Amino acid sequence: MKTILLFTTGICFAVSCTRVPAQEEGTTPLAQIALAPVADTVKMAEVKSGVYTPFFGKKDTTILVRGFMMDVVPVTNRRFLEFVKHNPQWRRSQVKHIYAEANYLVNWANDTTLSPAMDPEAPVTNISWFAAKAYCDAAGKSLPTVDQWEYAAMADKTSADARNKTTYNKDILSWYEKPNTAGNRVHQTPENVWGIADLHGLVWEWTADFNEVMLSGESRKDVSNDAAKFCGSGSVGATDLMNYAAFMRYAFRGSLKANYCVQNQGFRAVKNL
Repeated sequence: MKTILLFTTGICFAVSCTRVPAQEEGTTPLAQIALAPVADTVKMAEVKSGVYTPFFGKKDTTILVRGFMMDVVPVTNRRFLEFVKHNPQWRRSQVKHIYAEANYLVNWANDTTLSPAMDPEAPVTNISWFAAKAYCDAAGKSLPTVDQWEYAAMADKTSADARNKTTYNKDILSWYEKPNTAGNRVHQTPENVWGIADLHGLVWEWTADFNEVMLSGESRKDVSNDAAKFCGSGSVGATDLMNYAAFMRYAFRGSLKANYCVQNQGFRAVKNL
C-alpha cells in the first residue's frame, strides 16, 4: 500500500515535474472512455475572485483566481462507490494499469463493496488522478487547479487569507505530523470563511495540474535554499511556517504520477462560475 509521508523536521525535499503517463498502445484514450453520469449532490460553496502569490514563480508575481464553486468536503467512499457501480470500467478489477496502479481502491472488500471497517462517509483514498478526473467529469465538474486549491485553502474561519497567522500555519503543520487521518469522517474540521471544510487536516488532495510545477532560475523560491532554511531550523515566524507548509504541498505534488494511488490522498471537485 503506497503511503507518501512528508515529515516536518529532519527531511529535505526535491521537487520535480512529473508528466501524465504516455498512452499505451492499444489502450483507449481516457477522453474516449464513455462515462455514465452520477448524481452528485455534494454541497458546494462559492469562492469569490481574488489574487494570491503562489509559492513558486517569479518574485512578487500575483495570480488572479476567478470565482468558482468548490465542494464543501472531499468525495467520500459512499459517493465513489456509486460512481464505480455505474461505471464498471473504473472498478478495481477492470481498471487499466496505465490509469491506476495496483494500490487502486486496495482497501475495499471487492469491486462494489467497502470493507467492514471503512466509514462510508470518510474520504475515498487510494485513488488515481485519472479516476478522480473521471468522477469529476461524470459529475459535470472538474478537479481544482493548484491555484484554485491553494487560494481556497489559504482561508481560515475569519479571513480569506490567513497565511500570515502563526496559529493557522501551526495547525496545518501539526496535521502533517499526524498519521492515519484519512479514515476520519469528512466535515470534522471547521469550515473556513468560504464555508469549505477539510482542506487541511484530513487528506492530501489531487489537483488538475499537479504535475505542472516547473522550476527554473527565475523561481520565487530556490528549492535547495528552502531545504537548508527549513530542515533543522529553530524558532520560526509565521512567514517561515507559511512557506514551509506550502513547500511540503508542492513537494508532495512533485512526487506524484497520475496513476499513483496513495493511502492518504483523496480529491474534491469544483465548478467554474
